[in-house]
Amino acid sequence: MQFIDLKAQYRKLKLDIDARIQAVLDHGQYILGPEVAELETHLAARTGAKHCISCASGTDALLLALLALGIGADDEVITTPFTFFATGEMIALPGAVPVFVDIDPETYNIDPARIEAAITSRTKAIMPISLYGQCADFDPINEIAARYNLPVIEDAAQSFGGTYKGRESGNLSTIGCTSFFPSKPLGCYGDGGACFTSDDALAARMMELRNHGQSRRYHHTSIGINGRLDTIQAAVLLGKLAVFDEELAGRQNAAVAYNQLLADVVKTPVVREGYTSAYAQYTVEVDDRDMVQQALQQAGIPTAVHYPVPLHLQPAFASMNLPEGSFPFSEQAGKRVISLPMHPYLESDQISRIAAEVRQAVANHATVTK
Repeated sequence: MQFIDLKAQYRKLKLDIDARIQAVLDHGQYILGPEVAELETHLAARTGAKHCISCASGTDALLLALLALGIGADDEVITTPFTFFATGEMIALPGAVPVFVDIDPETYNIDPARIEAAITSRTKAIMPISLYGQCADFDPINEIAARYNLPVIEDAAQSFGGTYKGRESGNLSTIGCTSFFPSKPLGCYGDGGACFTSDDALAARMMELRNHGQSRRYHHTSIGINGRLDTIQAAVLLGKLAVFDEELAGRQNAAVAYNQLLADVVKTPVVREGYTSAYAQYTVEVDDRDMVQQALQQAGIPTAVHYPVPLHLQPAFASMNLPEGSFPFSEQAGKRVISLPMHPYLESDQISRIAAEVRQAVANHATVTK
């Protein structure tokens, strides 16, 4: 059994993806070829953002957003510690400081009620993460940001295709950043990412920054990065876009089935009213995760943990002196969450089998602990 079955997806899309890759091989424009601009047009239209700036990874997307906003040494960016390392890493890379705020324990996203207390004179941006496929609560976040004249960067690496009150993830704030890592709901066959904005000046800055800070060939207006999306990856994404809505529906159906089979034995995902989740992961909470994970492994069911160690407890951020207990909801989630297989091509019998094994593992744990 596959945790994410990219092979099943490829079998379905093989003819179209092979033809698109062959077209790139035929025209030979491997960097910033025509498929890149075509993809950006389609992605911008999907989100409703005025501009899409594709790039080499979701990590680069975060860096481009921060650099375009002029965030650097000793500036502060508010985010949460319950996320993949790239979020805090990219804040720190240009010399800024991540300021952590705890999560809402139901959604695992930043708790808007905690943000204002974290704002200081050095705060230069707020970076909510739309974790596991569900958008953060952007209306109150944007209201707080507006009061303090702060930009908001959505880390939408896991939520592209999700919606918030009828609006698309990626187009909910000043800049949205997403990832096309192969395991994402919309993934390429390597690394890839994109930034979204409706601000013309920010879009122009990010386009220059992703290409070594060039405003035109060999005319460098700033220090940038080599952050371009390669043309073959753009071709793959164009092929996958054709079935993206169908695949999102498949993820929704799988999540509904999981919920029905597991809601009485584990904490299943809470998707708030007015939201839709892209279900980049289907993540539940269990007692004694190690035992449950081991039992599932023995049954041939792959699992993953997203994420076991919050950022404030990572060695790279030890100098922040934020010991265990600093962010209790993030820490609790890190000890309890486990992600089950999730992709659009899960068969109903596979979901039933996975759920049965989860139920058995949880029951065995309850028997042992009595």
